[in-house]
Amino acid sequence: MNLAAKETGEVAAEAFMLGRLALVPDLSGALYLPDERTLVVADLHLEKGSAYAARGVLLPPYDSAATLRLLGAAIRRYQPARVVALGDSFHDGGAEARIDDACLASLRACQAGRDWLWISGNHDPAISAAMGGTVVDEFHLRGVRLRHEPSLAGAMPEIAGHLHPAAKVRMRGRALRRRCFALSPSRCVMPAMGAYAGGLNVRDAAFRPLFGLGLSAHLLGDGRLFRIDQRLLLPD
Repeated sequence: MNLAAKETGEVAAEAFMLGRLALVPDLSGALYLPDERTLVVADLHLEKGSAYAARGVLLPPYDSAATLRLLGAAIRRYQPARVVALGDSFHDGGAEARIDDACLASLRACQAGRDWLWISGNHDPAISAAMGGTVVDEFHLRGVRLRHEPSLAGAMPEIAGHLHPAAKVRMRGRALRRRCFALSPSRCVMPAMGAYAGGLNVRDAAFRPLFGLGLSAHLLGDGRLFRIDQRLLLPD
């Protein structure tokens, strides 16, 4: 453990159980389920940059390529038999028409040789067959529900996206804010993988009804993940 870890009470992130499902958080923001050979990703927001450009907000047009490189690296690392994308994979209804041939080829390479599930999100309620894979509203594995928006309904453990969790902590006298996995014994809200997706502080009111006092954050650090106790999490 390094000095910064000693100062904040961090410990290296490890695999954990959610119900009967083993989860391995990855530094990319993906989640690997080894017993199911399944990789889960959330909130890719492909073509967000081009959506903003169409409204006159000019951003570097490389976000989809960067996001797909990150996704492709995670797929090569784990070689999953299945990939589940937890919604908002495309930033809007026009993203499919705007994505360029190189990014589409990268997506096809990610999909090759494995099952691919798109869970519909609020940004992409309809994904065409041209994007490959199968579109579903939610998916269940070993008694755990995978969906886009976290839900308070029912007692089933859940993996969700949508909220783009980020954590803020203090290290060596300065504040550090990074994307994170937001965790409890019954819930995992995943960080957004999209390059332009941003993050909502886990101390925000939107997280309170989901976690109460049972929240911990697995922070995407430099070269490793850190588990941060709720008492050390700072508001923005």
